[in-house]
Amino acid sequence: MIIAIDGMGGDNAPNAVVEACTEAVNEFGVNIIITGNEQIIKRELEKYNYDKNKIDIVNASEVITPNEHPVMAIKKKKDSSLYKALNLVKEGKAQSIISAGSTGALMAGATFIIGRIKGIDRIALAPIMPGKNSTFMVVDAGANVDCKPQYLLQFAFMGKIYFENILKVNNPSIGLINIGVEEEKGNDLTKKVYKLLKEADFNFIGNVEPRDISNGDTNILVCDGFVGNTVLKMYEGVASNIFNILKVEIMSSTRSKIGGILLKPVFKSFKKKFDYTEYGGSPFLGTKAVVIKAHGSSNVKAFKNAIKQAKICYEGEFIDKISSELGKINELISKSKSEII
Repeated sequence: MIIAIDGMGGDNAPNAVVEACTEAVNEFGVNIIITGNEQIIKRELEKYNYDKNKIDIVNASEVITPNEHPVMAIKKKKDSSLYKALNLVKEGKAQSIISAGSTGALMAGATFIIGRIKGIDRIALAPIMPGKNSTFMVVDAGANVDCKPQYLLQFAFMGKIYFENILKVNNPSIGLINIGVEEEKGNDLTKKVYKLLKEADFNFIGNVEPRDISNGDTNILVCDGFVGNTVLKMYEGVASNIFNILKVEIMSSTRSKIGGILLKPVFKSFKKKFDYTEYGGSPFLGTKAVVIKAHGSSNVKAFKNAIKQAKICYEGEFIDKISSELGKINELISKSKSEII
């Protein structure tokens, strides 16, 4: 397998990205093409021991930054590290792409350069998130702010394929994020989506209120990108604040410091559950090739896990399984078309 890596994307690029690549080729046996400033990347590679036959460099003189307009950046910066990585996949020189750079630009490039699976209406961002009882997926987490009911049905379907084939969860549970658990709750979109999910051959458990999301009792939580991105950012903010408050309280007195020392193993385990580096990255569901968005602040561990995730997705034939099973879902959409438009 060959993975195209955006060597200049992310807060810690190219240092952490390059180091992660060297560790990944040693541990996972993958082949990697790093795009970016050739001189800088070569200098970084010289620091590590790895199989020199497994990492190549494609020079790129430009970098797409997070504050640029995503579509315009992809169109104008054709010598950027991200654009060149995307084209390696389009040309069949790589089977996957990973970037810790601009989410919007990666989304635009995945849509316009790599393309969608035939029959999929929209690509969705689907991060795996930590919960009290288990990890869970939110789909869509920001790629599509305005959605039609059939988009969310397809999101649920792709999430199901991911859980079954990549996470090895049989018949994963699917819930619809809503303001109440009752079937009649929500806006016009959620009411129509509820009906579609209920009719589909899914383990659909109904509506899930935001306060129950963090329990992790539902494997796949479906919503439009506006709701999903709000959930994601709120979740990250609350987790960060909890850790900061605990730290301040523990250091506030001698007694609490002693208690903190005694509870150190508990805090360590708790922190690990909410550590994004454990989960690698967020897959874009619906693309013709494996596309992984690594966290913008990814360190070596996080980026290496994103590479591992891409390898598992490719070897699990995730894309092919979406294509082969999509017909049943789109048949349901066609039957319900007059009701969901």
